[in-house]
Amino acid sequence: MCGIVGILARGREVSPEMLEQATRSLAHRGPDDHGTVIVRETTPDPVEVGLGNRRLAILDLSPLGHQPMQDPQTGNWIVHNGEVYNFREVRAKLEREGIAFNSQSDTEVVLKAYARWGERCLDEFRGMFAFAIWDAQQHRLFVARDPMGIKPLYYAQTGSYFLFASEIRTLLGTGLIPRKIDSAGLLSYLAFGSVYEPATWIESIRMLAPGCYLTWNQGDVREQSYWDLNRGAASRDSPEAAVSRGDLEERVHAVIDESVRMQLVSDVPVGVFLSGGIDSSSLVGILSRSGVRPSTFSIVFREAEFSEAEHSRAVATSFQTDHHEITVSQDDVLHAIPAAIAAMDQPTVDGINTYFVSQQARAAGVKVALSGLGGDELFAGYSNFATVPRMERFSETWKHVPGSLRAATARMFTGLRPESDQNRKLAALIRENGRLVHPYFLTRMLFTPKQQEGLSKGSNRAARDRFEGSLRERLDATERLDPVNRVSYLESRCYMLNTLLRDSDFMSMAHGLEVRVPLIDHHLAEQAMKLPGMWKVNKTDPKPLLVDALRGALPASIVHRPKRGFTLPFERWVRASLRPEVEGALGKIAAGALGSELSESGSQAVWNDFMSGKTSWTRPWALFVAQRWCEQNM
Repeated sequence: MCGIVGILARGREVSPEMLEQATRSLAHRGPDDHGTVIVRETTPDPVEVGLGNRRLAILDLSPLGHQPMQDPQTGNWIVHNGEVYNFREVRAKLEREGIAFNSQSDTEVVLKAYARWGERCLDEFRGMFAFAIWDAQQHRLFVARDPMGIKPLYYAQTGSYFLFASEIRTLLGTGLIPRKIDSAGLLSYLAFGSVYEPATWIESIRMLAPGCYLTWNQGDVREQSYWDLNRGAASRDSPEAAVSRGDLEERVHAVIDESVRMQLVSDVPVGVFLSGGIDSSSLVGILSRSGVRPSTFSIVFREAEFSEAEHSRAVATSFQTDHHEITVSQDDVLHAIPAAIAAMDQPTVDGINTYFVSQQARAAGVKVALSGLGGDELFAGYSNFATVPRMERFSETWKHVPGSLRAATARMFTGLRPESDQNRKLAALIRENGRLVHPYFLTRMLFTPKQQEGLSKGSNRAARDRFEGSLRERLDATERLDPVNRVSYLESRCYMLNTLLRDSDFMSMAHGLEVRVPLIDHHLAEQAMKLPGMWKVNKTDPKPLLVDALRGALPASIVHRPKRGFTLPFERWVRASLRPEVEGALGKIAAGALGSELSESGSQAVWNDFMSGKTSWTRPWALFVAQRWCEQNM
């Protein structure tokens, strides 16, 4: 696990000082080692390529794993962030073709695989990664990101320069990128509490999409997809009789086992984050069944109302793990909030909990941890899997109702309970008839389109077109999927990708902790999406496909307990201990970077609505985080 950066200059020089400073800005991601290199080429045109790396040593702890790494046979250079879990299998395949290796690292395997197979090497890898290779023979840069988007990769082209990095703040720190808010990115943030790819918070910076690679050749940038989640997914029109349910489910169970065991590959100890829920408990159960006695780590609150200790203890006892409890209080979390906001690479409504859990786990000596993230998205664990299909049917009944009647009905809903965020969303669904706001996006929405208009200073049609266009692209990709698999795709490519995975990456890497997510291995995701959606839900058991994979090994108290998650009393905090800070920050919006985008009266109205009970804490919190982030980075 690492942080990477690259600066390419066409017809100009790469400043060694700039490259060193950019690499140092990623020190938290890789405290164990660092390196930079500047490659100078004169043909076909003068180009300088600066590559930097900060390393968190997980595989091959020796100096042979140092980056940037060069292949002496081809002259190619690589910087690599992440892990390729099946690197030993890929290495063996290459060795059978006569290729020799100098280290035991997965980075060298990626470098040699690219030399042998070119971009087709991506078909061989299973893992989480973002890497860049300077191809010395073709005089081009090759950049790739893992299929599920677990590791981030940002890039920008400005004048004679092309830049990429693991974090936005690194690119901003070069001084080559204007610190200008992307209006479409801001609309996305207001809508969902995080910026949806490919947009970012910064106008000139984009994110490389999951399952894509990018090439730079003399200033020409091209992006190409090599994998997508809906590839081979079950179609809503596919007859069930054409597939053997038992065979497909058994295949999913086998890949779950394989993925969990595979992600133990490491030259340092690996722990498991254990909350006592189905997803993390499944990881423990699979490892135990394979003969592995994992070390498990749970956050235990002193305050009983937030503690899940009884559930995590039950799982640890059932599987006889080496269990560790990290005891904390509400005050511990509260005091960590300023540092957590400072750690954000982009503003996010979520992430405070991830920062705190990562901080405590690293302090307890954990360097690599498995997480159950992704189980809800692939195995239908959210209530959305039931509510969104119902909302789609509801929306369909209004399809032929005149717009004037829809508008009147929408006003009635908001008039009945103006303080209800749920009613505001329902009114938006009726008003738009699902045309611009699909039911899925409504369930995840923070500020409705009407509220966004009240917050924005003026109308930016071009920005809204870009924002809405990106949502339509995601919807178009689900056109042939059944309702449950459609939600699975959207959850994976929207909320999980842009909130959960992104928060998990920068909040854990702020502490030099590597978090692995076996339940979204892309082979597993591919198999899960092949199953008809109706097989993934039933009226009695949550996530039956995942629970069945354990063949009764999970305690019944874990399977059937109410879904809770890591819950903190933010509503209470924003009204009390955090009130002066939040209220004060909102009062500064007009004078800061957000002032050109957001209305002062609209921002104040959000605070007033919260204090009068008309909206939840997440709305003023979103504006507070955005303002604090801008103060620190803009």
